[in-house]
Amino acid sequence: MSTISPSLAGRNAVVTGSTSGIGLAIARALAEAGANVVVNGLGDAAAIEAARAGIEKDFKVRALYNAANMLKPAEIAGMIAEAEAQLGSVDILVNNAGIQHVSPVEDFPIEKWDAIIGINLSSAFHAIRAAVPGMKKRGWGRIISTASAHSLVASPFKSAYVAAKHGIAGLTKTVALELATSGVTVNCISPGYVWTPLVENQIPDTMAARNLTREQVIRDVMLNGQPTKQFVTVEQVAGVALFLCSDAAAQITGSNLSVDGGWTAQ
Repeated sequence: MSTISPSLAGRNAVVTGSTSGIGLAIARALAEAGANVVVNGLGDAAAIEAARAGIEKDFKVRALYNAANMLKPAEIAGMIAEAEAQLGSVDILVNNAGIQHVSPVEDFPIEKWDAIIGINLSSAFHAIRAAVPGMKKRGWGRIISTASAHSLVASPFKSAYVAAKHGIAGLTKTVALELATSGVTVNCISPGYVWTPLVENQIPDTMAARNLTREQVIRDVMLNGQPTKQFVTVEQVAGVALFLCSDAAAQITGSNLSVDGGWTAQ
């Protein structure tokens, strides 16, 4: 394979929030390149097993499922330790788990704030903290976090999400500097609106918050800021993640790569 399309045979990856959407697409892309993967996330047990088994069947790699709760630091650390024990190493960590809630700040439920910060930001810290010692010891690693266009710009009614994604961008830069001579790169990807269950589930709350129809939310809110007027696809985000694991990306670290149809260029 070329340095841009890497062979990841012998590498092992943990992808949080990977039972659907962007995370599952990333897990499948890494597996297609030869990596064993640990899938993590919520959902119907049968659907999760089908996704896990599908990765093994389609790509002839090992695919494990770990149900670690991203609000529980001990479970996150345990997931990394189990992956190292079962697979031998964690070479690639993709922090993708995320939730969303849309509400005016004065009405924003405190428990929703805490959960969004915990799952979208703190879980990445806990996973990175657990995975870094092994990566440093082996002299190679790739840490990738799914940020958002909201790591660079803000939108109304998303105070917790925007705060968390700005935090991911800062965490990425800091850890990249700490690991700059270790052979471990640390980057984040900032998609615009990607058609996933997370985005689809925002529509009713946004309809209520802005008094809009479903069609108006899609046209005037979601795609209004994306000059291409198209949703980003999960495969496009996964392709960027795969590139960041390649030798061609070995000198890309501390970066925030926008995949947003031109949103943040404005």
